[in-house]
Amino acid sequence: MANDSTSNADLEKVSDLYKKYYLEYASYVILDRAVPSILDGLKPVQRRILATMFKMNDGRFHKVASIVGETMKLHPHGDAAITDALVQIAQRDLLIEMQGNFGDPVTGDRAAASRYIEARLSEFALEVLFNPKTTEFQDSYDGRAKEPIVLPAKFPLALSSGIEGIAVGLACKILPHNFIELIDASIAALKKQEFELYPDFPTGGIADASEYNDGLRGGRIKVRARFETLKRRQIAIREIPFGTTTASLIDSIVNARDKGKIKFDRIEDHTAENVEILITLSSGIKPDTMINALYAFTDCENSLAPNSSIIENNRPEFLPVTELLRRSAKRTRALLKLELEIELAELEEKWHFSSLEKIFIENRIYRDIEECTTWESIIETIHKGLKPFLHLLRREVTDDDVARLTEIRIKRISRFDSFRADEYIKGLEDRMKEVKKNLRYLTKFTIKFYESLKEKYGEGRERKTELARSANEEMGA
Repeated sequence: MANDSTSNADLEKVSDLYKKYYLEYASYVILDRAVPSILDGLKPVQRRILATMFKMNDGRFHKVASIVGETMKLHPHGDAAITDALVQIAQRDLLIEMQGNFGDPVTGDRAAASRYIEARLSEFALEVLFNPKTTEFQDSYDGRAKEPIVLPAKFPLALSSGIEGIAVGLACKILPHNFIELIDASIAALKKQEFELYPDFPTGGIADASEYNDGLRGGRIKVRARFETLKRRQIAIREIPFGTTTASLIDSIVNARDKGKIKFDRIEDHTAENVEILITLSSGIKPDTMINALYAFTDCENSLAPNSSIIENNRPEFLPVTELLRRSAKRTRALLKLELEIELAELEEKWHFSSLEKIFIENRIYRDIEECTTWESIIETIHKGLKPFLHLLRREVTDDDVARLTEIRIKRISRFDSFRADEYIKGLEDRMKEVKKNLRYLTKFTIKFYESLKEKYGEGRERKTELARSANEEMGA
């Protein structure tokens, strides 16, 4: 009996241990690998890659192998995982500029080895993703470096590029949305106006988003290839459904023919810069009939199931994409406010010391310390000399301020120009007025920020996927 009791107790201990380890592993995969943060829309590996590239940024391209090596100081996984993540970010053509063969997600071609390709951050990434003054850092996994907890992203990155991940008992699938439409929706959210968001795929095609369900579980979106009838017995696929490649699409078409579902004489892939898959029809087959059959029996039509999950307060949440957009716009507004407040404090400090320096030099207070023999007497003498002018300043003069005055070189004093000093101080005052105005009208300032992004980076980012209202509506057949 004692042995049985001991055995049962041991089994309970082992069971509890497995439960503990399982929960720890599940939590790790969800929080640290598979699901993006609501604050910047990035997975940890993506954040670490971008943070490393910002640290390395000198305006020039760097070998991807070098970037990956530096990122491994922050990311406790192999170089292959980091390389794949970097290539995927680059292929989305938003945050990373590419040089070399980065593969093609349309054809399925893989990127060249990391030692042969180069990358750098885009101007857009530098503008919306980084600000060391508003970034909180933490120790890396081994404590040897610092990494950002989240990046101060002022754009809904998870919605723009889309993101997918599989964790323990949880999946994330946020579909990509149109750059310009996200900006317009962000402006509408700030104005407290209603808006709608639907996916826009880099592969183009035609989509029925009538059951999109705002990106939540249970929704779906049907995507179709776009066809063009060239002549009586030939049709061309010009755009393919999201989630397929030209190679996989051709394989599905050939398989359907082998199973007797469709008939055609020949299929040719002429894809280069644009998709062009030519299908020569069998005698007696009409183009419309063939297109409908391709939709029915091949990957020319796919159904995607979104699952908008995100990490918020260290736990997964399921939120509609419109709510994610609203929270992103609200965070952008808060980040811009923080940046303005930091800038204002820095301007006020510059104004204070510039005014202090002007008083110190113009009134020759520096001469009063020539006879002083101790540091304490120097500080006391300068304070005394400044006292009649304190009403001209906006805060009290500290000992640190006085110490900085003693560091002014004789050469600077001898070349001091009161007119230029006044002009500089006037410039600081004008900028302070502008910053205070932006803080008073913060929503308007945030809207202007979004409009600026649209003007600078929106060209060529128009919607690629045509939206159909329902499955019964004409979708390119």
